[in-house]
Amino acid sequence: MPSAPHILTALAVAAVLMGCAPPVLDKYMGRSIVDPMLDFGQPDEVFDLADGRRAFQWQVEKHGMRPSPRPVIGVGIGVGRGGWGNVTTIGTSYESYTTSCRYTLIGTPRGDDWIVTGQRKPAPGCE
Repeated sequence: MPSAPHILTALAVAAVLMGCAPPVLDKYMGRSIVDPMLDFGQPDEVFDLADGRRAFQWQVEKHGMRPSPRPVIGVGIGVGRGGWGNVTTIGTSYESYTTSCRYTLIGTPRGDDWIVTGQRKPAPGCE
C-alpha cells in the first residue's frame, strides 16, 4: 500500500497537470462572494452567465523587478602578445515590470447571496 507522502505527491502532481487555479483563489470555494470582496475590494466586472451563474472579475496589476543581462566593458589581462586589453563580460542589472492579471470567480445564487463554485485559471505569470 502506498505511503501518505507518496499519495500527497501524486495528488500535487495531478493538480499541477490539471492546471488548477492559484491557491489564493482556492480558499474561496464554497464560500460567499463577500469573502473575496473583503480581501480584494469590489470586482472590476460582474456579469451573468447563460446558465444562471455569475462571473466576478478583478483586474490586478503586479509590479516587480527581473534580472536583465547587459554587456559590461572592462579591462583585463590578455593572454598573448597584447598584454592589457579590453574585454566584454555579462553583468546583471534589474528592470521593473508590470503585469496585468485578471482573476475570475464564478458564483451560484443561494438566497440573497452568491456562493463561489468555480474559477478560471489566470494567464501565465499571474499565479
